[in-house]
Amino acid sequence: MASVPAVQNDAWYLSLLGVAESFRTASPPKIKHCIHCLQAIFQLKPPQRIEARTHVQLGSLLFTHTKNIDLARSHLDKAWTMSQSITSFDDVKFEAASLLARIYEQQNQLHLAKQMLRKAIGISQQSAYWHCRLLFQLAQIHTQEKDFISACDLLGVGSDYAVVAGSEYTRCLFLLSKGMLLLIDKKWVETHAVLSTCGTIIDSYQGSPSNKESLKVFFLVLQVCHYLMSGQVKSVKGALKQLQQSIQSITMLHSDDDSTSNTAADMFHWLPKEHMCVLVYLVTVMHSMQAGYMDKAQKYTDKALLQIEKLKILDSHPILSSFQLMLLEHIIMCRLVMGQKSLAVQEISQACQVCVSNQRLFNTHGAQLHTLLGLYSMSMNCMDSAEAQFNTALSVSTLTQQTELWQFVSLNLSIVYLRSGNRQQELLQLLERINPETIQTNSHSLRAAAFYVRGLQAFFQARYNEAKRFLRETLKMSNEEDLNRLTACSLVLLGHIFLSLGNTRESMNMVLPAMQLAGKIPDMYVQLWASALLRDLYHLAGDPVRESDGYRMHSSFSQQLLKDHIDSSQQPEHSLIQWTEGPCPTHLLQQEGASTSIL
Repeated sequence: MASVPAVQNDAWYLSLLGVAESFRTASPPKIKHCIHCLQAIFQLKPPQRIEARTHVQLGSLLFTHTKNIDLARSHLDKAWTMSQSITSFDDVKFEAASLLARIYEQQNQLHLAKQMLRKAIGISQQSAYWHCRLLFQLAQIHTQEKDFISACDLLGVGSDYAVVAGSEYTRCLFLLSKGMLLLIDKKWVETHAVLSTCGTIIDSYQGSPSNKESLKVFFLVLQVCHYLMSGQVKSVKGALKQLQQSIQSITMLHSDDDSTSNTAADMFHWLPKEHMCVLVYLVTVMHSMQAGYMDKAQKYTDKALLQIEKLKILDSHPILSSFQLMLLEHIIMCRLVMGQKSLAVQEISQACQVCVSNQRLFNTHGAQLHTLLGLYSMSMNCMDSAEAQFNTALSVSTLTQQTELWQFVSLNLSIVYLRSGNRQQELLQLLERINPETIQTNSHSLRAAAFYVRGLQAFFQARYNEAKRFLRETLKMSNEEDLNRLTACSLVLLGHIFLSLGNTRESMNMVLPAMQLAGKIPDMYVQLWASALLRDLYHLAGDPVRESDGYRMHSSFSQQLLKDHIDSSQQPEHSLIQWTEGPCPTHLLQQEGASTSIL
C-alpha cells in the first residue's frame, strides 16, 4: 500500500497501516484482518488526506478480494469526492476514478464507467502517468464494445500526449495498441501505416534495452498475426523467426540493469516477460497448425500450457485464460487431423471449462466451441450432430461479426452436405456464398480451401475436368504459402480422380507425394485415403508385393482410427455433440484437476 505523508502525531495511523500491510502480505493473505485494521483508522477521526487514502485502500481491497462490490464502490465514491478539494493528491484521486470505472464495467454499466473516466481524463493532463493510464483504460472499454473508431481516436490522443510528455516509449505503446485494433478491424492499409511508424520509432529508440525489446516483441507479434490472418504461412516465417529471437533476448535481459526513466509517462509495461513467452508459444502454435506441422504444434502447446499452469498459481490474470483457450482451440484441430479424437474431445471439454469460469470468454468464443464440436462430429461420422453444431456456430459468428470464422464453418458444412448426398439445395445456397472467385476475404488459405471444396463438389458429381481445374488452383495457392495439409488433400483427391479416369500413371504421381506429405504432417485421414488408392493402383499394375504393403498400411490406419473412434464414443464428453444452445452442460465437462494429455 502507498505510504502517507509525514504528519505530526501520526504514530497511530502508521501503526495501523503497518499492521494492515503485514496482514495483506501474509502467506496466505489475511484480508479480513487487513480490512479491520483500515476500518479502525476512521474511529480515530483522521485528517482528510488520510481518510481519503484509507477509503481508496479499502475500496481496492474489497473490490479485489471480496464480493462486497457495493461497499467497495461506496468507499471509492467517498475517496473520489473528498480528493477533489485536496491539492496535489493525484494518486488517490485518479486511482479512485480508475477503480470505480472497473466496478461499473464489471457491473455492465459501461456508460457510467466511460463517464467516470472522461471526467478523470479531463482533469489529469498535469499527471502524465495517470492521464496515459486512464486513456488506455477508456480505449479498452470502447474496444470491448467493438467501437474501434472511438478506441483508436483515444489511442491517437494518447500518442500525441506522450510526445508532449517526452515519452517515445509510451508513444509507441499507444501506436502499437492502435495498430492491434486496426488489425482486429481488418483495416489493412491503416494497420500498415501505423506499423511502419512504429518500426521507425523502435529502430531509433534510445531508452532501456528491456523496453526496446518489449516494444519489438509487441511489433513482431502484430506482424506475425497480420500474416497469419491473411493465411500467408510461408511469408510469415521471417517475422516469426525474428520474434522467437527477440523473446530469447528479452528473457536474458535483467530489468535491474536498466537505467530508471525520470519520465512519469514511461511507467507502463505491455506484458510481463512470462506472458510474452506464452504469447510467442501461441503464435508459433498458430503457424504450425496452419502450415501442417502438427508435431511442432503439439510440442509448443504442451510447453505453453505447462507455463500457464505455473503462472496461474502465482497470479491468475484473465489474459492467461484467453491464451489457454486459444492454445486448446488450435491443438484440438491438430488432434483431429492426427486422428486423435479421444484426446480432442477431452480438450474440447477443457476449453468449455475455461469458458464456464469466464463468461466474457464464452461470449467471444462460443462460436469457436461449436465449430470444434462440429469438426469432432465430422471426424466421428456423426453428420447430423456436425450439421447442428455448424449451424449454431454460423448463427453465433454472424451475431458476433466473425466473418472469416463464418466462412470457415461454411466450407466445412459444405463438406457435410456433400457427404450426406441428399442436400443439394442447401449445398448450392451455401456454395454460392463461398465462391472462391467472389468470396470477400483477405485470407489466402480460406480462398484456397474454397477452391478445394468446389473441386470436391465437382468430384462427387463426376465432373472430373472441372474438379481438376479447381484442385490445380488449390495446389497453386497452397504451394505459394506452404499450406501442407491443403496440398496433401488436393493431391490425394487428384489421384482419386485420375484413377477414376483410368490414368493410373498420373494417379500414382499424385498419390505418392500425398502419402509422403501426409506422413510428415501427420494426417491420418489422408494417409488412410492414399493407402487405399495405392493398394488399388498396385493391384492394377500387377504388383502383388506392393499391393500387399498397401493393404497392410490401410489396415493399420483403419485399426488405429477404429480403436480411437470406440474410445472417443465411450467418453462422457462425447455427449457434448448434442449441446447446441444455452450454457455449457457442466456435468459433461472434465473436472478441474482431472488428468490431461499434457501431464
